[in-house]
Amino acid sequence: MALKTYRTFVIILITTCRSFADDDNHEMEEFLKREHSLSKPYQGVGSSSSSHWELMGDAMVTTEQVRLTTDMQSKQGAVWSRIPCHLRDWELQVHFKIHGQGKKNLNGDGLAIWYTKERMQKGPVFGNQDLFTGLGVFVDTYPNEEKHLERIFPFVLAMVGNGSISYDHERDGRPTELGGCNAMVRNLNHDTFIFIRYVRRRLTIMIDIDGQHEWRDCLDIPGVRLPQGYYFGASAVTGDLSDNHDVISLKLYQLTVLRSETEEKEEEDEITLPSVDNMDLLKMGENEEGWSSIAMFFTILFSMLGCFLLIVVGLIVYSHWNENRRKRFY
Repeated sequence: MALKTYRTFVIILITTCRSFADDDNHEMEEFLKREHSLSKPYQGVGSSSSSHWELMGDAMVTTEQVRLTTDMQSKQGAVWSRIPCHLRDWELQVHFKIHGQGKKNLNGDGLAIWYTKERMQKGPVFGNQDLFTGLGVFVDTYPNEEKHLERIFPFVLAMVGNGSISYDHERDGRPTELGGCNAMVRNLNHDTFIFIRYVRRRLTIMIDIDGQHEWRDCLDIPGVRLPQGYYFGASAVTGDLSDNHDVISLKLYQLTVLRSETEEKEEEDEITLPSVDNMDLLKMGENEEGWSSIAMFFTILFSMLGCFLLIVVGLIVYSHWNENRRKRFY
């Protein structure tokens, strides 16, 4: 528990310091990159070599969306960019919709947004291959792990893979996740969005799902190293449970970030393999049995009371010892 508390404190401290540094010292300009973006009327989607985006599996294009899966069992589909992205700093705004006939916890399985070395590969991770190389952002709508009382689904989480890390379905990706947040995105009448920003080796994810046009923080992790030249994509899968998984738009923006000479020197080394600098810190104690919030509260409380009691007893013993010593002296 102490390790987890220390881990959380350090992460918050690092993230806060980096936030202030970014806000105070760096200005950004953004430019829409149409060749890496997907939006209505979806003219750039197709099987021809001139198309910028390619469909896979059960995905289909309609006038209103790219439907990755219909609300039917055992479906999987994806849409992938044909053009690799060589931007150093970027921002991806994802407009999506998940809806279906299933009631709460009787729907599945979710969709994923990808920035990976591989493309057009079917597999078990939300319709994409396992052991991927790059970034995956998952909107998980069905809890596989039985002990999920402290986590509300649907849940948005992120994972960085290096080609040898497997996504753990039975534990809903917890052993390898960078973090995340709950997001009640099913069967809403208003638009839902995910915002993914990668700037100065820092990954930020925010969501806008309440129809208020306000971004809510979901994840903010420094020290994320993603190579250039990977592909953007989106995929979804259904099993015994199902949903319609729709992508309405994927809009990629190039960010022009002002850097100091020191920062340029720090980032001049080419990144060849995805990694996270503080992954060990993030996962410290992850293999231990999880503590519920109530258990942690009472453990801390009783620990503090125990320390206080020991101090009081120590003072009483010392007082008696000192008094007896004075009596013997006199």
